[in-house]
Amino acid sequence: MDIFNQLGNVIVSLFQSSGLCSLTWENYVMMAISFVLMFLAIKKQYEPLLLLPIAFGMLLVNIFPGIMADPVHKMLTESEIIAMGLDPASYTTTVLNGVTYYNYTENGGLFYYLYQGVHLGIFPPLIFLGIGAMTDFGPLIANPKSFILGAAAQIGIFITFIGAILLGFAPNEAGSIAIIGGADGPTAIFVTSKLAPQLLGPIAVAAYSYMALVPIIQPPIMRLLTTKKERSIVMGQLRPVSKLEKILFPIIVVVLVAILLPDAAPLVGMLMLGNLFKESGVVERIAKTAQNELMNIVTIFLGVTVGATATGQLFLTPKTLGIIALGLIAFCLGSACGVLFGKIMCWATHGKVNPLIGSAGVSAVPMAARISQKVGQEENPANFLLMHAMGPNVAGVIGSAVAAGVLISVLK
Repeated sequence: MDIFNQLGNVIVSLFQSSGLCSLTWENYVMMAISFVLMFLAIKKQYEPLLLLPIAFGMLLVNIFPGIMADPVHKMLTESEIIAMGLDPASYTTTVLNGVTYYNYTENGGLFYYLYQGVHLGIFPPLIFLGIGAMTDFGPLIANPKSFILGAAAQIGIFITFIGAILLGFAPNEAGSIAIIGGADGPTAIFVTSKLAPQLLGPIAVAAYSYMALVPIIQPPIMRLLTTKKERSIVMGQLRPVSKLEKILFPIIVVVLVAILLPDAAPLVGMLMLGNLFKESGVVERIAKTAQNELMNIVTIFLGVTVGATATGQLFLTPKTLGIIALGLIAFCLGSACGVLFGKIMCWATHGKVNPLIGSAGVSAVPMAARISQKVGQEENPANFLLMHAMGPNVAGVIGSAVAAGVLISVLK
């Protein structure tokens, strides 16, 4: 009978320590959401490089919250330290009421330590390093007017910022929500980690979800704001860009941005460093590492740890639903402002600019540019807008980083 009693106690203990006993309905809802995100990443291939690790991190933390647990600081007696097989001489001591206690720290969960790369603002700039090493700024250099469209698409950020404040969000939270409109996940994470880290989970999920849904969200906005004639405009071929121009561009941009807006320097600086690696042609091995191995490693760590912040108890609240809704509004406004400024440029150039390229001013590279190409070819099969749209698209990357610097400098 003792054996059966012991076996029963073991079974009860296992059950009590399992998720079946400790998980709440919020955890199960978040697990279901993670399955949906995995479906979108795997089946639909919507931003799979980040959506998949985010979804898996979300799944894991809602099954085992301890994987994101903070370190626990304890004060133990000498006998307790020895009982744990530890050397008392390795720990600092504190004397309370004549009793000597040893300061012992219990390790946190795995994702707690990986998350420090997000918390300390390390991972997003490293992602920008890889993006810079993969980006060709040639279309932007060939057509500097693209900067206007990239800047116009950031207007949605500041409109949403004002709207979020009017709805009762604190200014720092409003800034973190508004940056979703830039359609740049690393930038949204960087800003939120500085201004409102408690909102990191919903903002990161919203930012990457809307980036993934660009093919669904943008085309209706583009068709609503343009005429068939405007969508059919064929743009002239871009001029060739010299190697010297491509080398000088990242140097000039980082000098100007770092001097005028230091808070944007970490993102823009790493973006331009990666691009200089690529365009200089003298550090091919480093350039390939930045855009492949380093980029992939940081993407994994960034994705799973950001996903692990989305626990059911924190995510499933009216405030979070409001954040997701405002993020969608910010993204739609950014796309709309880009198209509207494209229409202005079309009028100013007497029909030489197709307004569709304005929607690519959001920083979803290169998907937004591909959507401009796709919608344009639906109206005119001879229309090739991809390279023209890449100008506003890469300008949007710089623009979102600059907008992030503005928000941080004003609100931190």
